[in-house]
Amino acid sequence: MRAAETAASPVDVTAWRCDPYTEALARERGPLFLRRPDGSTLPLDVERWCGGIDAADTAVLERCEGGVLDVGCGPGRLVAALADRGRRALGVDLNPLAVAHANASGGRALCQSAFDPVPEEGGWHTALLVDGNIGIGGSPERLLARVREVVRSGGLLIVEAAAEDVCERMTARLTDGRGGVGAPFPWARLGLPALLRLARRSGWSRADTWEVRERRFAALRADPGGAAGGAAPGAATGAATPQAERTPKEPRAYRTAPTTAEAANRNAQTSSQRPANGCPGSPLLDR
Repeated sequence: MRAAETAASPVDVTAWRCDPYTEALARERGPLFLRRPDGSTLPLDVERWCGGIDAADTAVLERCEGGVLDVGCGPGRLVAALADRGRRALGVDLNPLAVAHANASGGRALCQSAFDPVPEEGGWHTALLVDGNIGIGGSPERLLARVREVVRSGGLLIVEAAAEDVCERMTARLTDGRGGVGAPFPWARLGLPALLRLARRSGWSRADTWEVRERRFAALRADPGGAAGGAAPGAATGAATPQAERTPKEPRAYRTAPTTAEAANRNAQTSSQRPANGCPGSPLLDR
């Protein structure tokens, strides 16, 4: 889970770099909860994030194609498992401790936002949004469009949806349930129907859906001729496909951790960047 480097990016970096999230990662266990504005909470499965892969994870890994980008990799169990299988994989996450854990476990991860330029942009065969990461930034449409930029034309996106049929946007906080509360940040939760509806509007086609141990997933295929498209990571490239507003004038520099000044500059977010509750196509907004 992560944030953005510029004011135009929709995620708040603070919540994922401070207590109680970092404390839970350090312990490799909860309690950790997502708290809604009304005070209700959802438990977060820190033990599973920090542990080994399970049957549901294995079903995801078996569907991955080519080079894999794990968006919001957390402690890196999936990138480490892919590396163990000899697969090319990269994770991105905002939390330095999570990234350190991912790299120490044998995976490869960068401490950055998915909304920042990523290595081999436009060339990844597969992207992952699991463990609820479709909620990053509170705007699933924007996230789906962003991931569409980083995968190749015809590439695959595997998304984990909420177990229930829900389409929920909120300003949430992380809490340990014992008085420790993190900074507010925009978040979203989508069940499969809402996810598939938004995916169609964002340049993705449904390829498959499945459920393992009450975890629900969708495999989405990037429609050919969309905004992204490029050579596979590590492959020779010919003429580059133009990408509007994303071609830098100077070489990009990638790093494994931000400076203190950069982190401080990322915290501002205007209320106009926070999406309203509800999803396009839902009864709340369509009536």
